Amino acid sequence: MKVINIQAAKTHLSRLVEEAAEGGDIVIAKAGKPIVRLVPCGVVHGGRKLGFLAGKGWEAPDCWGADAEIEEMFYGGPVEPPAMRVAEKPIETSQKDGKKTPSSNDVPRTKNP
Repeated sequence: MKVINIQAAKTHLSRLVEEAAEGGDIVIAKAGKPIVRLVPCGVVHGGRKLGFLAGKGWEAPDCWGADAEIEEMFYGGPVEPPAMRVAEKPIETSQKDGKKTPSSNDVPRTKNP
């Protein structure tokens, strides 16, 4: 077991790390009192194999559809389609030709001189 002062450990950290990785036992002390032990990490095992469940699962064609029984339990009946949001204003059309009527957002802005 090698005991080294914290100041010397800061100076020679890379050398101490290499020594600990090779199996050395190093203790870092402050004012002569041991604080920490520098030891090598355990053996790193291989990572998980990705995709090992590929093709082993399935989902029903209607699994993401609404379920009337669940809607009845949670909401007391069928859920209405969500209300139109403020940002989703309806497209205004003129009565004569059916074309879109320009709004203030459609008009290109010009810079003032």
